[in-house]
Amino acid sequence: MAAKPGILTEWPWARLGNFKYLVLAPFACHSIYTFFMSKDESERDMFNILLLPLTLFRMVHYQTWISLSRYRTAKGNNRILDKSIEFDQVDRESNWDDEIILFGLVYYIGYLILEQAHHIPMWRTDGIVITALLHIGPVEFLYYWLHRALHHHFLYSRYHSHHHSSIVTEPISAVVHPFVEILAYYTLFGLPVFTTLFTGTASIASIGAYIIYIDFMNLMGHCNFELIPKWMFSVFPPLKYFMYTPSYHSLHHTQFRTNYCLFMPLYDYIYDTVDKSSDTLYEKSLEREAEVPDVVHLTHLTTLESIYHLRLGFASLASKPHASKWYMLLMWPVTLWSIMLTWIYDYTFVVERNLFKNLKLQTWAIPKYRVQYFMQWQRESINNMIEKAIIEADHKGIKVLSLGLLNQEEQLNNNGELYLRRHPQLKVKVVDGSSLAVAVVLNSIPKGTSQVVLRGRLSKVANSIALVLCKGGIQVVTLDEEDYKRLKAKLTPEAATNLVLSKSYNVSKTWLVGDGLSKDEQLKAPKGTLFIPYSQFPPRKVRKDCFYFNTPAMIAPKHVENVDSCENWLPRRVLSAWRIAGILHALEGWNEHECGDMILDTQKVWKASLEHGFCPLTKTFVA
Repeated sequence: MAAKPGILTEWPWARLGNFKYLVLAPFACHSIYTFFMSKDESERDMFNILLLPLTLFRMVHYQTWISLSRYRTAKGNNRILDKSIEFDQVDRESNWDDEIILFGLVYYIGYLILEQAHHIPMWRTDGIVITALLHIGPVEFLYYWLHRALHHHFLYSRYHSHHHSSIVTEPISAVVHPFVEILAYYTLFGLPVFTTLFTGTASIASIGAYIIYIDFMNLMGHCNFELIPKWMFSVFPPLKYFMYTPSYHSLHHTQFRTNYCLFMPLYDYIYDTVDKSSDTLYEKSLEREAEVPDVVHLTHLTTLESIYHLRLGFASLASKPHASKWYMLLMWPVTLWSIMLTWIYDYTFVVERNLFKNLKLQTWAIPKYRVQYFMQWQRESINNMIEKAIIEADHKGIKVLSLGLLNQEEQLNNNGELYLRRHPQLKVKVVDGSSLAVAVVLNSIPKGTSQVVLRGRLSKVANSIALVLCKGGIQVVTLDEEDYKRLKAKLTPEAATNLVLSKSYNVSKTWLVGDGLSKDEQLKAPKGTLFIPYSQFPPRKVRKDCFYFNTPAMIAPKHVENVDSCENWLPRRVLSAWRIAGILHALEGWNEHECGDMILDTQKVWKASLEHGFCPLTKTFVA
């Protein structure tokens, strides 16, 4: 929101939430009905029926630029600004689709009102020429002066400051403006369209191409990486007056009083408002190579919907904890395509970059869904991808690589030990994060607890928790005889006295749970039970009279920068213990791997996490 919001700042359908798309429904239905159901051939108009596909295409176009920009800025090559993006910017720009809804309304209503818009031809060369000339002349000229007027204190504080709140822009920043400001831009962009309509030179090609041109240039100019090759300006030097670059417009967002142009710097040159560092920043951005991080966290896709919750997916979904949405079912063609892609694509990809003081962090993802990790015939492929990622990290000089989610599965690679056996000379430290996960669970148990129930599939973390608790005099109750035998074999005789096999589910209200906890077992737990997961994945919440903790995680300190997405189901600015473990390993300079049966001193790891500003996540959640 602007500093002093003026009139007509808010969008008319702002209070409709996700139902705002319904404002287009009557017009879209009318368009479809008249084209396919009308018996009168005169009512069947190609331009009318193409308005809906064009509107949908614009949304896909926007999302493509969002994903591309986030991927490229995470990698770092050709990145323009290093300043971080945070959740407040994501929230502020979450209504980027309002402009597309307005577009649909304007064009549908315009079509119904203007007889000249009916049955226009597919192509007219004169209309395309007129559109180009009107854009280069009146549109660019008038926009330049409108833009300068918007930077006057009165208009800037009431309207344009909302757009400039984003110092580091993303493609969707291009259309995040107050409602009345967008109306002003539409008036300008409408000049070529209405001129060609009233002169009878309009065509579907001229209108459609002009809309796509505006979108392309607008989105491209707001992505935070440089992509216009230098040879284009070398081959045709005057091009610099007729096409800006992302770095050119980026300077407008950092300097404010320069580079005012729409897409063509011509009028900046005429009125001497070109930023003197434009060429330098352009060349510097083009020469910038991909960033080499200090720490990499290796994760993977989880549910079939998780592809949309990635930072490279839908920004608004990525900025919230992962939760299933019914409307994601409408995306099934894309979901199916992504599944097919995971069968053939076998390389990790960069998802996110962060900064912790002077430590550069990246998150890489294995293109496999959780269900694929349990397919026997997929395990070799997954192990090969993890191994390639570790070798790549080693070759790049990365200090630490932490294994997230099922990338450290015991049955898959024995908590990462497989890769150390194959490559004993690795310089990159491979960390499974078990020590911090154990420490987080131990410190989540309420003080004064004398007995806990351990339920779920046993793992390295579960075994270590049981060992520490039993040694500390806290009874660990198991409900399964096989689990009891396996745990007892790992305990000293003295510690084993605190391991109890029970058939009763009412022995304790503190349950430490892992994968495999069934619905029936949860229903048998006493009222008010605390379910504290030790696994990477949370249990399904079935009890409303019990409390469910998050999977092992901690709140990130303020100096962890560029955090604008949630890690799976965790709240904002909360990182999993396995991810934090890799960061601590690099910060502390620990010169050892944490894989296989290796467990670091949990008290030392916990103390290090607190010293570096990570805070316990003590909040519990009712189902």
